[in-house]
Amino acid sequence: MSQTVSDISVNTITGEPKSLSDYKGNVLLIVNVASYCGYTPQYTGLEQLNQTFGDKGLRVLGFPCNDFGAQEPGTNEEIQQFCSTKYGATFEMFDKVHAKGPEQHPLYQRLTSTPPAGDVAWNFEKFLISKTGEVVGRFKSSVAPNSPELIAAIEAELAK
Repeated sequence: MSQTVSDISVNTITGEPKSLSDYKGNVLLIVNVASYCGYTPQYTGLEQLNQTFGDKGLRVLGFPCNDFGAQEPGTNEEIQQFCSTKYGATFEMFDKVHAKGPEQHPLYQRLTSTPPAGDVAWNFEKFLISKTGEVVGRFKSSVAPNSPELIAAIEAELAK
C-alpha cells in the first residue's frame, strides 16, 4: 500500500469532496479534533501554527471525530460555528470522520498504517505530512501545537 495520503479524497465540513492531492507541495498537519475534550484549547495553538506557517506552505487540516469519549457530538455546522467563534479558527475543517474502528475513514487507515503504526489513541493526535504526501511525523494528543518538537518538525519539512 502506498504511504502517501495524496490519493485520498475527503469531504469539507460543508460537504464538498476534496482530494488531498490538491495539497501537494504543502506540508500538512492533520488533526482529529473535538469540541468537548480536555485538549480542545489546542484549537488556539493550531490556529497560531496556521497563522505563523500558512504563508510558508503549512496547511492545518482539522477532522472532527466523535470516537473518543463522544466528545464531538455536534453537526458539522455546530462544529464550524464553535471553532470559529470560540477559537477564531480559520484553518480548514472537514467532515466528521472515524479515526478508528470498523468505520475508520480511509485517511486514518493510511495514517495509522504508516510507522509508527497503531490506532489513534485520543482526540488531537497530530500527523505531519510531507510536501509529497508521506507521513513523516506523529505526535500524541499531549504534544501541544506550540511544543518545540512539533514546531521543529514543521520547520524542517517546510525547509525541504
